[in-house]
Amino acid sequence: MKITVVGASGLIGTRLSEKLRRSGHDVAAASLSLGVDTVTGKGLDVAMVGTEVVVDVTNAASFGDSSAFDFFKASTKNLLAAAAEARVRHYLALSVVGTPRLVESDYFRAKMVQENLIRASGRPYTILRSTQFYEFINGLIDIGADGNVFRLPSAFMRPVAAGDVAAFLAELAAGAPSGDVVEIGGPEQFGIDEIARIYLAANEDERQVITDRSTSYFGVELTDDALIPGAGARVARQTLPDWLYQSMGE
Repeated sequence: MKITVVGASGLIGTRLSEKLRRSGHDVAAASLSLGVDTVTGKGLDVAMVGTEVVVDVTNAASFGDSSAFDFFKASTKNLLAAAAEARVRHYLALSVVGTPRLVESDYFRAKMVQENLIRASGRPYTILRSTQFYEFINGLIDIGADGNVFRLPSAFMRPVAAGDVAAFLAELAAGAPSGDVVEIGGPEQFGIDEIARIYLAANEDERQVITDRSTSYFGVELTDDALIPGAGARVARQTLPDWLYQSMGE
């Protein structure tokens, strides 16, 4: 089966492409660095030839302004048009847990637009919402950087390994479209402030973390459960301590 991975050069895309190839699929890797520009549509027609499944794991370059909205609107429209032209039977896209609850943020409003365009397209689809990746904890902590301390909210989160998300995407890509949203989260629940303390300690970073509920998360103030997946979510396997141990050895 030919599967086109759009965003194939990124954190998830590289892992997903490898897993799909190991499973025997014909994988077409599409990304800006490989000559495919989803915003302009350049190269999409060639990438889609013979494609049965499209997996969209693209992401905006910026999280804190309106450029994310422009990116997801243009990119998703072009991808859906190319998928329709190629008669793709399954459109699978990666989104973020909590998106409908966080639309006051420019970034999450953009993700909601992406999801709504997919739903309205008439293409058979699956949307996978994931929690924050372990690999992005450093960037997550930086939202609260204030001199030599970090001011972070205590809202709960179930971070997840990128490899576990890629594995679930590979499973979904090989299956039938659900026409719905599915979710994945990590096996452990932490406050964001707690995650920061664990991560900093593991990196022998002695900077202090101060719990501050008013610190915004990409432009929105969080409620305690805004980033928590629903009861039916897939529970990933790798724990934060295991990931930290593995990452320190790399």
